[in-house]
Amino acid sequence: MSWPGVTQRRVRTNGVELNIAEAGAGQKRLVLLLHGFPESWYSWRHQFAPLAAAGYHVVAPDMRGYGKSDKPAAIEAYNQVEVVNDVIGLVGALGYETAVVIGHDWGAPTAWATALHHPKNVRAVGALSVPFMPRAPSPPMALMRAMFAGQFFYQLYFFEPGVAEAEFEADIRTSLKKFLVMAGGETDLAALPPKKEGDDLLSSLPNPEKLPAWLSEADLDFYAAEFGASGMRGPLNYYRNHDLTWKLTEGAPTTIEQPAFFVAGDRDGVIMMAAAALQAMPHFVKDLRFTKMIPGVGHWTQQEAPEAVNEAILAFLKEIDG
Repeated sequence: MSWPGVTQRRVRTNGVELNIAEAGAGQKRLVLLLHGFPESWYSWRHQFAPLAAAGYHVVAPDMRGYGKSDKPAAIEAYNQVEVVNDVIGLVGALGYETAVVIGHDWGAPTAWATALHHPKNVRAVGALSVPFMPRAPSPPMALMRAMFAGQFFYQLYFFEPGVAEAEFEADIRTSLKKFLVMAGGETDLAALPPKKEGDDLLSSLPNPEKLPAWLSEADLDFYAAEFGASGMRGPLNYYRNHDLTWKLTEGAPTTIEQPAFFVAGDRDGVIMMAAAALQAMPHFVKDLRFTKMIPGVGHWTQQEAPEAVNEAILAFLKEIDG
């Protein structure tokens, strides 16, 4: 599936090839848009034209394991150090020395980490949905297991190889529809049936008869075709590398110095879980220009509220570039 004004190609970086979607090629300034789970470059479809019109080369890769990008077999290949190296290598491969890096969902911690570890290459950073959190004092999986002992938690469910893959891939279109609608702003998360330890993710979720306005049947068809071809193993492997990433980033800086912004929906379940991190973020992100909460919007920020997100990104770019 194409999108008006957007072209695609594969680019070599960090020992893999990533499929990229781009607009505004030839512009002097680069903006990288990093997607999350379970998405693709297509989650940024509404951002290409406005950012390119503002004078930027806009590039959204399929992250490793997704879409038409390479899919390394090893679980360990999806740790955040490698993913960040993909992004930094992409900057140079596209002919730039620096970029503005913006991420959503899993792309947000990747964007934060590129800024944190490669300040010479990332001149500014933005994130949607997931606030910056410095490296934990102890391995994350132990903390997660203790926090959610006796409860269902999706990241613990995703951790066991093969389990979530089988559930998603049994009917990929229905699975994606349930998951995407569940995390959107139209869903009251508190009204969903409670889950207990040992439950699966999707069987108790309602199968929506009607899609929300931000997700068309064509959009869902695109995602279903992408994941039907690529499978879910690579995307789920991101969740299986919390402890390895923690180990590999010992001694990491704790503050981000570049200009930054943060945008999220006020009905985003991630924001509900990360309220403390959101409150603490100005302490760690030293040049946080603004935090914007969009009323009525859930987790799929740039798809649910493209106009508000575009307005925020363009205001930020104008502020740093004039």
